[in-house]
Amino acid sequence: MSAQLKHLFSPIRINRLELKNRAVMPAMGTGYGNPDGTVSERLVAYLGRRAQGGAGLIITEVCAIDPVGKGFPTELCAFDDRFIPGLRTIADEIHKHGSACAVQLHHAGRETFKAVLGREPEAPSAIPSALLNQPCAEMSGERVQQVAAAFASAAGRVKEAGVDAVEIHGAHGYLVGQFLSLFSNRRVDHYGGSDENRARFAIEVVQAVRKKVGPDFCVLIRVSADELIKDGYELPFMQWLAPRLVAAGADAIHVSVGVYTTPGNLSIACFDTAPGFNLHRARAIKEVVTAPVIGVGRVNDPRLADAAIARGDADLISFGRQHLADPDFLNKARAGDFDDIRFCLACNQGCIERLSFEMKAVSCTVNPECGMELEFASAPRETPQKIFIAGAGPAGLSAAISLAGRGHHVTVFEREKDPGGQLLSASKPPDKGPYYDWVKWAMRRLGKAGVKVNLGRELTEQALQSERPDAVVLATGALPITPDIPGIQGPNVCDARDLLLGKVAPDNPAIVLGAGYVGMETASFLAECGSKVTVLEMKNAPPVPKYTAHGYWLDRRLKKSGGTLLLGAVVKRIDPDAVIFERAGKEEKLSPAPLVVTALGAMSERKLEPVLKRMDIPYSVVGDAQSPRRLFEAIHEGFLVLRP
Repeated sequence: MSAQLKHLFSPIRINRLELKNRAVMPAMGTGYGNPDGTVSERLVAYLGRRAQGGAGLIITEVCAIDPVGKGFPTELCAFDDRFIPGLRTIADEIHKHGSACAVQLHHAGRETFKAVLGREPEAPSAIPSALLNQPCAEMSGERVQQVAAAFASAAGRVKEAGVDAVEIHGAHGYLVGQFLSLFSNRRVDHYGGSDENRARFAIEVVQAVRKKVGPDFCVLIRVSADELIKDGYELPFMQWLAPRLVAAGADAIHVSVGVYTTPGNLSIACFDTAPGFNLHRARAIKEVVTAPVIGVGRVNDPRLADAAIARGDADLISFGRQHLADPDFLNKARAGDFDDIRFCLACNQGCIERLSFEMKAVSCTVNPECGMELEFASAPRETPQKIFIAGAGPAGLSAAISLAGRGHHVTVFEREKDPGGQLLSASKPPDKGPYYDWVKWAMRRLGKAGVKVNLGRELTEQALQSERPDAVVLATGALPITPDIPGIQGPNVCDARDLLLGKVAPDNPAIVLGAGYVGMETASFLAECGSKVTVLEMKNAPPVPKYTAHGYWLDRRLKKSGGTLLLGAVVKRIDPDAVIFERAGKEEKLSPAPLVVTALGAMSERKLEPVLKRMDIPYSVVGDAQSPRRLFEAIHEGFLVLRP
């Protein structure tokens, strides 16, 4: 075992539950459940694969304690005895790999849709969700007590299923948390008003669960230590409440933060937020309770977790999205093989944004196998082929790893002297360095697999003729679009990539054309360099929405630096000392303009395609060479390429 991880890998006891170590996989929604609320084979395989990684405790995703509490159509359920057999399969699978299992008990309250429930959602007060804007009905006092009893009944079923613990979901603005907060609770009865009244429901839920499961069964509760939103409660309130929750029967406090409308979505923080940013709140709760405290908040490195436990921030540490990115990371850390860990980027593309905005089941940007454990475990062995890959960007590197792992003879060609493709420049804006760390990880994997990566050598017709492969993967990326704007070839104009790669020096002031991710991230880069930035965007709405975590931080950085985003601005021409644009039918001018940066989109680069067609060599096109999109599509298309 890696010597410096002795704290993380030490055992701990919660109530009578013995855990082999202090690493926790927290509840994360996947969308893998069946539409009838039962457990699917896909979910069991996914959880089993995570348990193989060695965490002491695996907590399932949300499990509805009442039909009116479901947050999404495929949510697991525990409000009827018919759900017990499925929950038992989860417990059995997790136990098979030596981990303990907990089920998270959940009621969404107002954070759901009528379409999911078949009726209006219920909540402490008839205040619509700030995120969903879905009307909801205020619960009667009798109904409040019924729901507390439903938590207890569900806990009893979970115990009967052979699960080791339950976790009451009292965080992130769901029903239990809604009662705690003036943000959502304006009741005038004994469940609203004072701190004591707003805390009453949470305490009654814990008491009811404890009474149902008995004194020896492990009961956890997850809370947001601070909601960080107007009218939300703050950390001192949770410090007051936490000991009362323990007195009511909670064996451990799982300390998260925020609600889903907290600026920057800190409940599922992106890479703009520092790793371990929430651990000081766990420490603040630990100072006021005798029960174990579980810390969480963008922790992806076991070394960070071990240090947090050593200094007393928490007794256990949750690794959420890191379990999606690399289910073996704990075993690798135990062996001291940190270079082989595929670290979570906190990009949110494959997980929460896919689930919430695209209404699709969760995956992971850097781990395409996440959620596909059944399919890939039974994939047939492939007949080895000689395969050339054109391009060592994310799609090409992903394809090389996948194809080599399937037994093919792979050679990569990259015209640039460094691998990474778009990630070379995309990793330069603030907080995006981990994107290039993925490239380094991929290159190490290819080195171990014996894959030759020819840097500074483009795949050409001559190479194809002399070494004719069985197939080619075109992962040649995309080139910047240069619109026909007068003056765009001027000496004061450059492409965003050239600026980010240091081919052009920053200047002040700076004007960025285009407010997509490239434009806004380039604006952040310039602001960090000391430039005052104006971003011009021809659309009337920001292409990068502020309701996404990264979008929020990009907008915040621009404003904090004194920069400006001008929407509906159509550039007419670029002069040596000014940019002329039209907005709302009026011509305007920005001057001076010593640096104008274009971030106006990209077009696929596939110049090798006609050659492959003429030579009759089978080929596949992946990533931006297919169509410029996100890192998620690049890595996944590379991984899946040429599969039978």
